[in-house]
Amino acid sequence: MTTLSPDILTTLETQAIELPSWAFGNSGTRFRVFPTPGTARDPFEKIADAAQVHRLTGLAPRVALHIPWDLVDDVAALRRHAEDLGVELGTVNSNTFQDEDYKFGALTHEDPAIRRKAVDHHLACIDIMDATGSRDLKIWLAEGSNYPGQNDMRARQDRLHDSLAEIYARLGGHQRLVLEYKFFEPAFYHTDVPDWGTSYVQVAALGEKAMVCLDTGHHAPGTNIEFIVMQLLRLGRLGSFDFNSRFYADDDLIVGAADPFQLFRILVEVIRGGGLNNPDVAFMLDQCHNIEAKVPGQIRSVLNVQEATARALLLDRVALAEAQSANDVLAANAIFMDAFQTDVRPALAEWRETRGLPADPMAAYLASGYQERIEAERASGTQAGWGA
Repeated sequence: MTTLSPDILTTLETQAIELPSWAFGNSGTRFRVFPTPGTARDPFEKIADAAQVHRLTGLAPRVALHIPWDLVDDVAALRRHAEDLGVELGTVNSNTFQDEDYKFGALTHEDPAIRRKAVDHHLACIDIMDATGSRDLKIWLAEGSNYPGQNDMRARQDRLHDSLAEIYARLGGHQRLVLEYKFFEPAFYHTDVPDWGTSYVQVAALGEKAMVCLDTGHHAPGTNIEFIVMQLLRLGRLGSFDFNSRFYADDDLIVGAADPFQLFRILVEVIRGGGLNNPDVAFMLDQCHNIEAKVPGQIRSVLNVQEATARALLLDRVALAEAQSANDVLAANAIFMDAFQTDVRPALAEWRETRGLPADPMAAYLASGYQERIEAERASGTQAGWGA
């Protein structure tokens, strides 16, 4: 069995992966949103489910909120609820993609009144951050155009800067703005923030508290995502990850399911660039469990990240550097692949037990009776999902 060194185990012990509240609600495709027995009905139940993931894995101490989906009358009570369950409230995600007014844009819209509404929504999100103690406001914009000539693309970039600047000015001293990018969808001809370069240009113009969010599913097929990770870490602007998997587009599947080698390569660059366990680089999941149960889906996800991280930490960087310096192509690749192909699961299972965690968190969840209990307790009422 592969042995993980004390240094590697110490590094893994401090790893933290933020869970998205929306992963515990119902989701689906543009054709159908499928209900799942036991799905949370409100933000309090979403946090309770997230707390189960952390209790069994020790990997998920924070829960990201989505506004307005997670609006509650008493934000302080939601914060206390999370803390009582052993987790914290994390990133606050804004939403300007479901309101009728935003059909042709929000922060980029030509109409000043609609831009005002969109900016005010983000200011309200910062008010919630003040109450929850959250650091990051994450912004993803479903804005762009479908046809050539439909819009003035440069003017939209100017309006975006002006809107973001007003939002940025409202941030508290410890707070950050994190701007996500996506190369297409729902706009198909041009997207206002389609790539890391556009996001970087916009946040660099704002100031040191503005960063880029990299969603692993938001790239064209064949994109070298680990190169982007390297570059953003090199520039000091990688603020957060949204981990998930894609086969074709923005599929939001369990991280590592589609291409575990890509996840490994990304984490190699994260470690190389000083991004692992760096408080300035947040790890978060952004997934939708359309057909599988929510809680075990999140357990599987955080374990996938942990296993890929352990493999990346096993990479013999001294030997790799020597092979690279000698331009020994095959030796360098063999060293790289040896780390990826190492089975770290038995060593991680043994280590979990030394920390008072179950060796197999998935099996422990299935045996806990939690799933059966929430299915019985939540049989009535309206389940949470997109838009709620």
